[in-house]
Amino acid sequence: MDQALNDNPPSTGVAGFAYDAILIVGFGGPEGPDDVMPFLENVTRGRNVPRERLLEVAEHYHHFGGKSPINDQVREVMSALRAELDRHGIDLPMYWGNRNWRPMLADATAEMRDAGVTRAIALVMAGYSSYSSCRQYREDIARAREAVGPGAPVVDKIRVFYNHPDFIAANIECLATALERIPDDRRSSAVIAFTAHSIPGSMAANCAYERQLHEAARLVAEGLEVGPDRWALVYQSRSGRPQDPWLEPDILDHVRDLAGRGIKDLVIHPIGFLSDHMEVLYDLDEEALKLCQSLGMHLERAATVGVHPRFIAMLRELIVERLEGWDLDRKRACGTFGPNHDVCPVDCCPAPTRARG
Repeated sequence: MDQALNDNPPSTGVAGFAYDAILIVGFGGPEGPDDVMPFLENVTRGRNVPRERLLEVAEHYHHFGGKSPINDQVREVMSALRAELDRHGIDLPMYWGNRNWRPMLADATAEMRDAGVTRAIALVMAGYSSYSSCRQYREDIARAREAVGPGAPVVDKIRVFYNHPDFIAANIECLATALERIPDDRRSSAVIAFTAHSIPGSMAANCAYERQLHEAARLVAEGLEVGPDRWALVYQSRSGRPQDPWLEPDILDHVRDLAGRGIKDLVIHPIGFLSDHMEVLYDLDEEALKLCQSLGMHLERAATVGVHPRFIAMLRELIVERLEGWDLDRKRACGTFGPNHDVCPVDCCPAPTRARG
């Protein structure tokens, strides 16, 4: 599989490879109650997630009618991106395939092959580096190409964009809007919890996920002149066995700690997520909100970037990077670490060791 993931040299755009399509790669989500358990089984296959945990998460979906909002949110991104590309004269056709639910990646890959596509740029709907948010998508793409067989288009993934100036700017605006909902006389003492999906400690130890999240949170906080004593990076939505270490602190534990310190106003900003999908709606807008209310704490939740114009403009720019073969000096990034690589090293973001028993 490593060879399949790394058998293509970096794109040189018009100077070398010619791209003839864009592939939107998403996580996927159930479109109705009958999809919920098959979807969750796809998501957790091979991960030793207890059946009772699947049933618990299934109830989260059924609470919202058995449908995840994520597919509709991807459709909104595609519509906004199509308009953005058209405004800039980029007429590449756009396809869509998911990791875990219809439309599946193999189907999208077959559709591209049948349309004569030979090489596509993949926009993966994840901004940070980890096995589950980067390498696993590349493995999914490789498997989809293998399933399609001869004639399957080559697919090159864009770089992760956690520190792209437009991504940071969109997040700053989302957070500023939420902070403005705090009464003027309390706003300067409100604290911020940046949240992201927790991952196993064994995964986090071999990737830049934590570092990138902290950098994005720092850049957003500094953009609003919020000092380090008023914000923290915390995690949510862990799904593994209780005995396995995952990234902490959990948002609910963090809320309890803040209440114990007498904090009265909290803004949660899910900076690790791109849209207000199920884990944002349930874990934050349901569980975290109820906990804050029970503790007498005022909670505001910042929006994710969704179809923010700066985010959509960034996606267009990342496509242009590949089309035109920009060198490193031309690619934009802010903060400490510079733009991420286009082609991942063979040993980048390895899969975590799977626990037994």
